[in-house]
Amino acid sequence: MKKSLFALLLTASVSAFAANHEVKMLNNGADGGMVFEPGFVKAAVGDTVTFKPTHKGHWVQSKAVPEGVENFLSEEDQEFTLKLTKEGVYVYTCPPHRLMNMNGVIQVGKPVNQVQAQAAVDEMEKRAMQNKGRLKKYWEQVK
Repeated sequence: MKKSLFALLLTASVSAFAANHEVKMLNNGADGGMVFEPGFVKAAVGDTVTFKPTHKGHWVQSKAVPEGVENFLSEEDQEFTLKLTKEGVYVYTCPPHRLMNMNGVIQVGKPVNQVQAQAAVDEMEKRAMQNKGRLKKYWEQVK
């Protein structure tokens, strides 16, 4: 009984300190056209990220996630909240605008999957037809 009460209190206390980070899906933002704002988020395990479709025609899909995390795909024009359950780097895209480099990065704790995530970033940058270097700029913030 004591052990389960402790686990419940620990879970409640961690949840009480969890943050929600908001990422807007925009046609135009500070970093140009077809952009996630912010494009880089530094978070902690237990935090959430809510993707807000500020303009129509956007959704979000994972391209790299830490081991043990399921890939994610939201619905078009729907708000989507991702619970960050594992440490590592999450790389994502807006599928219809990926060639415009509408991509982003979330770092949760240490970048334990840095090699896998770097490969995804390199491939996404290589395929971008517009806004070249934008995802690389976000990636450079991973420490």
